[in-house]
Amino acid sequence: MAVSLDGATTGFQPDLALFYGLAQTWNEDLTLTGSDTILAQEAALAATETATEAGAEAGAGAGGPGPAAGRPLLAVVDGRGRVTRWEALRQAGHWSDVVALHSHATPPRPPDRPVRELVTGTDRVDLADALRTLARDDGISVVRVDSGGRLIGALLAGGLLDEVSLLVHPCLAGERATRYWYGDRPAAAPLTLVAAQSLPDGLVWLRYRT
Repeated sequence: MAVSLDGATTGFQPDLALFYGLAQTWNEDLTLTGSDTILAQEAALAATETATEAGAEAGAGAGGPGPAAGRPLLAVVDGRGRVTRWEALRQAGHWSDVVALHSHATPPRPPDRPVRELVTGTDRVDLADALRTLARDDGISVVRVDSGGRLIGALLAGGLLDEVSLLVHPCLAGERATRYWYGDRPAAAPLTLVAAQSLPDGLVWLRYRT
């Protein structure tokens, strides 16, 4: 997570180029994210879909690069079935493919949706079972979580995270900023510092083992 010195995730401008540059050092097999994170990008996804449709009508192919071989798989935790722009995600060119993680309580979906589904859990997505299934079926070993507090909190509470990585920015976001990057009920477990790296412009990269 990119955070301010006072632990906020909003109220400041993170260094996204550095953030994603560091993220690439994990060489993950799977990028795990939540529906809120995807829905926050709906405008960009809509533009991708529009370009895809226009390209198809003109006979020029898809509007985006399409699934990229050798890139991570993207898994989206979408227990309430709110995400709709699955084809735009597939065409974004960042991932080898996309899988929707649903529970048995997820509302019915169109049968012709252009996305693979993994259904696990009764009332909500069983994250532990989903990760085990992806490891077994897709050879997933390294997972990087790119999401907000709700998903990270659930993973922490379930003992499913090996490491917490924070890119600390030298600024104070103030009292109105959002601080619950770890969810509203984090697991009260001690963390072990494994690395602390000073970076240009006063940023610090902290890595903790859970």
